[in-house]
Amino acid sequence: MTVERQRLVVRGVVQGVGFRPFVYRLATELGLSGWVRNDALGVTIEAQGTPVALSALSARLRADKPPLARIDSIETTALPPQADALFAIRLNHSGAAAGTAAIGPDSATCPACLAELFDPGNRRYRYPFINCTDCGPRYTLVRHLPYERSGTSMAAFPLCERCQAEYEDPLHRRFHAEPNACPDCGPRLTLIGADGAAVPGDAIAATLALLRQGRIVAIKGLGGFHLACDANHPEAVARLRARKDREAKPLAVMVANSASLDAWVDWQPGDADLLGQPARPIVLLQKRPAAERDLPGIAPGLAWLGAMLPYTPLHYLLFHEAAGRPSGLDWLAAPQPLALVMTSANPHGEPLVIDNDAARTELAGLADAILLHDRAIVTRCDDSVLRQEAGRAQFLRRGRGYTPLGIPLSRSGPAVLAMGGFYKNALCAMRGDQAFLSQHIGDLDRVAVCLAQEGTVSHLLHLLQLTPQAVAHDLHPDFHGTRLAQRLADEWRVPAIAVQHHHAHIAAVLAEHGVDRPVLGLALDGVGLGDDGQAWGGELLLVDGARCRRLGHLRSIGLPGGDRAAREPWRMASAALALMGRGDDIAPRFAAESGAPQLAQMLARGVAHTTSMGRWFDAAAGLLGVAARMRYEGQAAMLLEGLAARHGPVPAEPGLYHAGADLDLLPLLARLADETDAGYGAALFHAVLIEALADWTATAACAHGLDLVACGGGCWLNALLSQGLARAFEARGLRMLTARQAPPGDGGLALGQAWVARHVLDQSGRA
Repeated sequence: MTVERQRLVVRGVVQGVGFRPFVYRLATELGLSGWVRNDALGVTIEAQGTPVALSALSARLRADKPPLARIDSIETTALPPQADALFAIRLNHSGAAAGTAAIGPDSATCPACLAELFDPGNRRYRYPFINCTDCGPRYTLVRHLPYERSGTSMAAFPLCERCQAEYEDPLHRRFHAEPNACPDCGPRLTLIGADGAAVPGDAIAATLALLRQGRIVAIKGLGGFHLACDANHPEAVARLRARKDREAKPLAVMVANSASLDAWVDWQPGDADLLGQPARPIVLLQKRPAAERDLPGIAPGLAWLGAMLPYTPLHYLLFHEAAGRPSGLDWLAAPQPLALVMTSANPHGEPLVIDNDAARTELAGLADAILLHDRAIVTRCDDSVLRQEAGRAQFLRRGRGYTPLGIPLSRSGPAVLAMGGFYKNALCAMRGDQAFLSQHIGDLDRVAVCLAQEGTVSHLLHLLQLTPQAVAHDLHPDFHGTRLAQRLADEWRVPAIAVQHHHAHIAAVLAEHGVDRPVLGLALDGVGLGDDGQAWGGELLLVDGARCRRLGHLRSIGLPGGDRAAREPWRMASAALALMGRGDDIAPRFAAESGAPQLAQMLARGVAHTTSMGRWFDAAAGLLGVAARMRYEGQAAMLLEGLAARHGPVPAEPGLYHAGADLDLLPLLARLADETDAGYGAALFHAVLIEALADWTATAACAHGLDLVACGGGCWLNALLSQGLARAFEARGLRMLTARQAPPGDGGLALGQAWVARHVLDQSGRA
């Protein structure tokens, strides 16, 4: 009988997901000898047996892999046979020179652990830190690779005898489950009252009682604390908003299961599957009228309700307690009345709180009680936010559950670090043929967030074992990311590469789709510094790798008051009136605004201008009376979209735009200025905008012989705009690419910056 030996190097997310015991069981079943181990490359296997058995091993590694594993590649090398008789799991080995191993993201509690959690006869019954190799925390507790307990925050909890036996048993699903624990040896819960003292009794029961009384409780999760309250308690929701200074921004709700949302949402294909993924993101779902009635303070005026399902045992135990502590899992299939607001626990604009001592001080004025535990959070990681669009998921925010999963690229290249933008900051590190986006960091307008960005740089590069050959950053010289990039580039003696904001938006889309040819780029967002030093935001670009040429832009419109105009749509409406020659209408139309007469005079004298699509949305909202002032970023555009969705589609009235080299939407705003039905006006704005952008882009596509349009920027989060343009482009013979694995807004900028930087390095290498 022929015996052969092979070495298989498996790259991807293969550490901390039960991959070695899976290989052990598979090899034993196939009668193979050899060994498997973790190392800096991922997982290395040496297997010996018949050619048929080795072929079956290779095929089944992919077909039968553990639920949380992701295989990016398997490299196979023939070896001479050896004398081993059995198959073994070897200790981790970190001797490889160039690391390509990756740690997995945090994952929701698996069904097997849930069955134990709700089994009164199980030793982990109601234990809030139950996990196995198929579920539980990963990224948020890892300090370094290879992934071992000693390199995580679980190092502080020595395993008891029974947990150690599970940990060492290759046939057990907790074999080398690094967060493995039980009530005898693992982390513990404590409920801290308003006086700072521990509340006696069962912490879960006491927490639920407080929530039902309308109190606000800070709850420690995987990547930080949440502020929680009863979503069906309007006074509690209002109190939470007031304390967090979040007057109108939408809040997310957590429910026990998708059936608990039936009364509040219109399910679209794929919604329930996305909601139930192991990543457990917040998913934006189309609201039914009952949502406004039953949850009036959650997402006022918007078309979407952000919802998520429990993802930690602690979350499940709160719903279990509310259901009366039933045994088994059947109760999880039935609608449950409890709905909890779950919003990030951080003082306004500050980073997410992760430390127990910080929670006691920083959250004292926000929460009436704090439910904490003694397992340290190594890396803060906010909830991910997604929605379904045309049957595919789209990120609004990428964080817990997806970070640090790599985004596959079309080819390998030099290692690059990119710093992202000013708003919704996230980093990107490119290693080999993958791009690793960091978790959402936040807006870099506070010292603490800037420090968090610097800490994330260090941690991400350490986990990836990466030494960048270039650092990419935004073109704006005053961003913290720009200054940090230049400092790090000097320290590492590598180039710092500036990338224009809208070039980066388009490049991010091209990177994830693996496109390396010239395309049209339609960048629509709030604002970004242009090559000419002006405020851009509605741009038609020709992008070819590191090269980007501006073909056209939206007609520029006044920006009275600078940054204030981005927060006060009545100012943008006034700028539109001035552009129409109706400056005398500003003061009477906006008589409620004390500065309206002075603003009219300012516009008559002349102000800075912008081509921002976001500001045209604001102008439309201001003219229609949808919002005079915004209480959070993008509110006016979101309210406008909600109004249009509720009204329903209308035909695009002719003659309301001029599409030449630049696109002029002023006739549309002139029409809206005299519209008395805000719902119809909102629907008309979207209908005409879609036709105008489609005609403008199609003309350029024809002129340049292109049929591919990459679309990026925050305005692409508008579902009516995105879906409408997809249909309009298809009707004109154009193919549209949009962001999927990264947010289309500033949360994906770093991916595009890194992609452009690689092309710059490639060009310099060829030169």
